[in-house]
Amino acid sequence: MVSRAGAEADALFEVLRGIPDPEVPALDIVELGIVRRVELRPDGAVAVEVTPTYSGCPAMHVIEQEIVAALNANGYDRVELRTVYSPAWTTDWLSDAAKAKLKAYGIAPPDHAVVEQALVPLLSSVRRAPCPYCSSSNTERKSEFGSTACKAIHYCHHCHQPFEEFKAI
Repeated sequence: MVSRAGAEADALFEVLRGIPDPEVPALDIVELGIVRRVELRPDGAVAVEVTPTYSGCPAMHVIEQEIVAALNANGYDRVELRTVYSPAWTTDWLSDAAKAKLKAYGIAPPDHAVVEQALVPLLSSVRRAPCPYCSSSNTERKSEFGSTACKAIHYCHHCHQPFEEFKAI
């Protein structure tokens, strides 16, 4: 049996699942892991905790506006947003289904985030992202930054397609 609080949270999460990420619209803000927690408080206010994908993410202001608008449109007049930085967001929070959506959208999904313990040149630690179009690993990172700071630009030597990779962080 689902508790009333659990059912309310599920309903709130369902509203927020309708909000696509503005920079990666293949994923919504819940499956991306930006929305950490939702709660309908006894006073009727909805408390929402969010974590940006990286510090200074320019899309967070738009995401927060969309959260408030979506909840208001569904009858929740009072919304309190709280940004939570700890623990920091990580691509390890993405489900296999979310990674598959990224690939279908043409963005190479991230591998598991790895923290290097030794100082090594940046290029030696860069993995060859598999091409989302042909799955070849004969790829090359062309730029550390793509259309946004959370993506890198790669080139596939097999199918000759450029593509972005959602970086593991």
